[in-house]
Amino acid sequence: MDSERPAVHVWDCEAGQLRQLGSVGAESAVYGDASGWDRFKRTPAVAWHPDEPLLVVAAEGRMVQWTPAGLGELENLPPTARYRSMAFSPNGQTLWASPSSGDEDSAWERSDVLDLASGTVSTGPRWDTGVAEHPIGGLVATLCSDQGATLGLFARVDHEAAPTAMRVLRRALILDADGYETPMFSADGRYLAIRGNAYGNSLDVFAFPSLHRVLATTLGDPSPGYPYPPEWLEEMRSWSRHNIAFGVQPGVLWVGTPTGTLIEVDLENRHAVEHDVLSGSPVSGLGATATGELLMASRGGDVVLLSVRADSTEAQSRDGDTSRAAVTAFLDATSEVPDDGDLETHLVVTDGARTWESDDLATVTTATATDPTWLQLQAAFNDARDQDK
Repeated sequence: MDSERPAVHVWDCEAGQLRQLGSVGAESAVYGDASGWDRFKRTPAVAWHPDEPLLVVAAEGRMVQWTPAGLGELENLPPTARYRSMAFSPNGQTLWASPSSGDEDSAWERSDVLDLASGTVSTGPRWDTGVAEHPIGGLVATLCSDQGATLGLFARVDHEAAPTAMRVLRRALILDADGYETPMFSADGRYLAIRGNAYGNSLDVFAFPSLHRVLATTLGDPSPGYPYPPEWLEEMRSWSRHNIAFGVQPGVLWVGTPTGTLIEVDLENRHAVEHDVLSGSPVSGLGATATGELLMASRGGDVVLLSVRADSTEAQSRDGDTSRAAVTAFLDATSEVPDDGDLETHLVVTDGARTWESDDLATVTTATATDPTWLQLQAAFNDARDQDK
C-alpha cells in the first residue's frame, strides 16, 4: 500500500532481492488531509490468489486485476459491488467479498460469494476486515465488526461446495469496540494475532486451538478518554496499523515502531528484543513472504527485505503434525452455525480469559469497571430492558 495515495505497489522478492513489478492506482489523487472514515473509504482492498501471480484490487468504485502481463478489468461483477474486504478461497476458485452487493440498507449483514469459473454471485455469511487461512488449511478466521464489540469468527472451508463456502462455527472470540485489522495466524498455526482498534493501538495474541489470550497490550500510551488530547492523538496515529508479522520462528511476533525499530517478541518466553533497522524512520508496514523473510516499509519510502533464522526441516515437520491436530481438535470441539441462523443466538464467545454462552449474555445485568467495555454495555442494556418489562 502507498501511504500518500490510494495505490498498491507490487514487488518481486525472489532470491532475496526486491524488484518493483507494477502498481495499481498510482495516478490517484493523494489522500491529503483525509483521515478517519474519509481515508478508509479511499483505501484499496486487495486479495492475492493463493497459487497464481494474480492480485485483485478494489478502490474508489473500480475493481481491477493485476498480473505480470498487466492490468485488466474483473469480469462478471455485480454493478452495485462496493467491496471493502476481499479474499480468495484457499483453492483459488472463489472470491469472497464484503459487504454484499445486494440491498444497500442491509449490505453489511451479508457477503458476496463469486464463482470465478461461472461468474455467478451468491450470498455468503456476514464478515468483514479480511480472511486469514490457518497454515495447515481447512479453517479460516475473520471478523464481524460492530462499534460495541467485534466478533472473531472461525469457519470451516467447504471445498466440496460450488462455489467454495465458509461454514461459520459456533466457537468465537469477542473483542472490545471495532476498527481491527485482518487476523493473522503464526506460520506454525499455534497463535492468532489481532491488531486494532479504532480507539487505540491494541495488540492481542491468542493461543490456538485453546483461544487462551497470551498477550494483551497497547502500543504507545493507553487512551486517556474522550476528548482526546492532541498530543495523544498525534502519538497514536504515529503507529502503523499494519506493523505486525509472524516470521518462520515458532512463537515469535515482530512489531514495527514509529522510531524505525523492530521488536522481536518471544511469546513463549515472555521476552522482547529491539532491533534498530530503519534508524528513526517510522515503520509504515510490515509483512512476511511465503518463505519467511520479513518485508518492512518506512514512511520515508524505504522498503527492506530481512532474513531471519529458520527452523530445521525436522522441526517444521513436527510443527505441521501439531497444526493438523490443532485444527482437527478445534473442529471437533464445536459445530456450525446454521446458514439461516442468527450469530448472537448460536455463538459461544471468549475474550481469551472467560467464556460466555449466548444465554449468559442475554441475561447478564451486572458488570464492574474492570470488565470489558462490551460486557458493561451488554449488562446495562439487559438491565434497562428488564426494568421496562
